[in-house]
Amino acid sequence: MTKAIMLQGTGSDVGKTVLVAGLCRLAANRGISVRPFKPQNMSNNAAVADDGGEIGRAQWLQSMAARVPSSVHMNPVLLKPQSDVGSQIIVQGKVWGQAKGRDYQRLKPQLLGYVLQSFSEVSKGADLVIVEGAGSPAEINLRPGDIANMGFATRADVPVVLVGDIDRGGVIASLVGTHTILSAEDRAVISGYIINKFRGDVSLFDDGIAAVERFTGWPCFGVVPWLKAAGCLPAEDSVALERLARGQAGALKIAVPVLPRIANFDDLDPLLAEPDVELVFVRSGEPLPVDAQLVILPGSKSTIADLADLRAQGWDADLASHVRRGGWVIGICGGYQMLGRTVRDPLGIEGSVLETEGLGLLDITTVMDAEKTVRNSTATSVNHGDALSGYQIHLGITEGADCGRPFAIVDGTPDGAMSGDGRIMGTYLHGLFSSDGYRSRLLRGFGLVGESRNYRAGVEAALDEVAADLETCLDKGWLDSLLG
Repeated sequence: MTKAIMLQGTGSDVGKTVLVAGLCRLAANRGISVRPFKPQNMSNNAAVADDGGEIGRAQWLQSMAARVPSSVHMNPVLLKPQSDVGSQIIVQGKVWGQAKGRDYQRLKPQLLGYVLQSFSEVSKGADLVIVEGAGSPAEINLRPGDIANMGFATRADVPVVLVGDIDRGGVIASLVGTHTILSAEDRAVISGYIINKFRGDVSLFDDGIAAVERFTGWPCFGVVPWLKAAGCLPAEDSVALERLARGQAGALKIAVPVLPRIANFDDLDPLLAEPDVELVFVRSGEPLPVDAQLVILPGSKSTIADLADLRAQGWDADLASHVRRGGWVIGICGGYQMLGRTVRDPLGIEGSVLETEGLGLLDITTVMDAEKTVRNSTATSVNHGDALSGYQIHLGITEGADCGRPFAIVDGTPDGAMSGDGRIMGTYLHGLFSSDGYRSRLLRGFGLVGESRNYRAGVEAALDEVAADLETCLDKGWLDSLLG
């Protein structure tokens, strides 16, 4: 039988995603056939699985850590928050519907069958499945019908390891409090816990471990230090943006306005890793920096709503000034749609606003369409012929005069648009900055020189480093029982 273990957190953003990825890589390095699984995810950072369809970006990363193809069954339920229509519900890779919070609670019992079916599919041929929970099992108000944490664990009979984040403080109370409020049935599936993001001398927490065991009876499976390599891995969702500092000061400043429904912002990770690039994430209430040479408008789950927020921040005026000064602009997916003259949504897919004026920087118009484009793609940049690879996840058909100057040839078809002077560009291709040759040529265009970096190799190296750190700090007996 396939062995399984589930990591649940005492709260959101405690580091479950990285721990699951690290354990998957550690198991793969030991020759174990391992698969990641997350029953329910809420994130606008999505990926296209190798078998087609959308999954959370985190499960795509974890499949990479496990050295196996990604599958829609690794994340059977994906919630993508939109505007006033609530969240889009993706089930086994395809759009299933949409619902607001209270309505979704009533839908969860229907989704449990899909979750259990996908778990069965992922388990086939695997020695080990490492499951990631969502949020916290301590949210007992959500326990009825739960499919993300204890509802799944008890139904699938998967033992749970709790993860507590000591960096945010109160980790003893969060562990003990979770033990206190869980039902006896849920408490019984917890086999132990891991302390994550510890800084300093681990022995200073010995009394804390003793205290947790005294209150709960749970053993500690290890104290994980702050993992430096984790910063080189794609973040799961926009929670990470709240603490993401600007890139180090460099020769090229790139500004990125952070809109409320930002999607697939890990497109920017390869630029953040460049030593000569200062990537500035511009938050609400801040102007776009006047010394930025390039502004990137990233993807959005709700183009019309985010356009309204962009204007409310005054960033439309900042962007117009940036262009008048000779600055460059790249729009990706929703950001590309914003650059046009109008965005129309006649079916009300994104919400109640059916049409809005765009930024007018490209002579294009976008009409939202019911059919969603979801696929991995290969491409070639038109300007320089550089090979590109990435993926597309978007609604909408974009047409106009500037589409006569496409940004790239994607899967044999012209994609995107450019202004006459070539300084304003848009494309539906996510992941283009991960293409090392294109990224290097783009940076050289701004006067940067240096060797082209292999971004993918850097992520692989970071996964190996995380795995090695976990092997050092986690309890050897527990690891051996889990991994053999």
